[in-house]
Order: sequence, then structure tokens, then C-alpha cells
Amino acid sequence: QVQLVESGGGSVQSGGSLRLSCAASGYTYSGYYMGWFRQAPGKEREGVAVIDSDGSISYADSVKGRFTISRDNAKNTLYLQMNSLKPEDTAMYYCAAEVPAFYTGGYYLRNYNEFKYWGQGTQVTVSS
Repeated sequence: QVQLVESGGGSVQSGGSLRLSCAASGYTYSGYYMGWFRQAPGKEREGVAVIDSDGSISYADSVKGRFTISRDNAKNTLYLQMNSLKPEDTAMYYCAAEVPAFYTGGYYLRNYNEFKYWGQGTQVTVSS
């Protein structure tokens, strides 16, 4: 049984930082494609960053230069370091996992439905 558990969300002021973590269990973590997605109230879920099993990374344009995705295969954990946070970053953030197929990182960012496994989410609120 694949399980993903996010943590690290909270409330910060604009310009602040947060680090999200996603603890994975129940499968061979190192071989899976992993990603962070977010969903604000009334909006569709959108891709934030994805990382392949070999470390290849893709970011949404809105977070490039501010967010950093990483994975620690020894700890079965995915991270998202978020710096220079803006009010528009406010959303529920979700960790996702999927068996990799022959798609690009950009494709996975745009197609969250390709991910089969999801965590319960962690809320990030950025105030101005």
C-alpha cells in the first residue's frame, strides 16, 4: 500500500520561506516519479515541480528561481524548499507519486491525472 504523508506547511508572511516534506512508504520509492502540486480554492490543481528517479527536474514558470524540489532516496522522502513566498503561492500542497513512463517533466507538470498516488495535502498560507 503506497502511502504519502506531507508535512511542513504553515502560515508565513510574504518573502518568507517554508520547507515541505513528503514521507513515502509501501513501494520502491527510488524508482518512482515524484511531484509537488497545489490547489487554491476555486482553482484547478496545478503542477509546481516534478523530479524523476534519476534526478531530472522540471518547475512551473511561476516558481522557478524560488522553489527547489529534491529527494532523498535513502530516507524515502521528497522535499520542496520554498523561498521568497508570495500571497499567490497560498494553496493546499500535495505530494504525488507514479511509476515513470516515457513522458517529459513538462508533461507531468501539466497532467496531474497521470499521478496515481497522492498524499492528503498540507496547507501553505502566505500573507502580504
